[in-house]
Amino acid sequence: MVFLLISLTMMHLVTLAMLLIATLEKSWWIWDDLEITDLWYNCFHDNATNTWLCAATNESDWLQSVQALMVLSVVFSSISFLVFLGQLFTMSKGALFYFTGLCQAFAGFTTFAACLIFTFHRKEILSESRDLSQGRFGYCFILAWLCVPLLLVSGLLYVHLRKKQ
Repeated sequence: MVFLLISLTMMHLVTLAMLLIATLEKSWWIWDDLEITDLWYNCFHDNATNTWLCAATNESDWLQSVQALMVLSVVFSSISFLVFLGQLFTMSKGALFYFTGLCQAFAGFTTFAACLIFTFHRKEILSESRDLSQGRFGYCFILAWLCVPLLLVSGLLYVHLRKKQ
């Protein structure tokens, strides 16, 4: 039981860190090695100064939906962890972690929705005149997709986890 509890806690923290990186880092779409786009900025690498020059992205309804869903997933996962810690010390013996699991599952579903929206509406989100076949998905997008099954599995495990001691 202790091993399951520690494993689930570590998986939750790793998934939360992956969600934060996927939401805040600058690599959802890569045009080439010198130009990247994320949920918040379009960035170009300036070779002369060896720095990234970033400008705010063009706001579209689809982009705002992805932004809101990713922030919501981070909030749900954070609330889930805090509630889990609270329940761990205050819940009676034999009780289940329903609310923690529900919050974690909602975080998984919101991340899933954000990834689907970005996948199917990237042309409207990126609103570039360039051909999208010249770009590729970045590591933050892949991290977000990796978070989906981790969040859903941890939510399911929380629902089935029973407080023993």
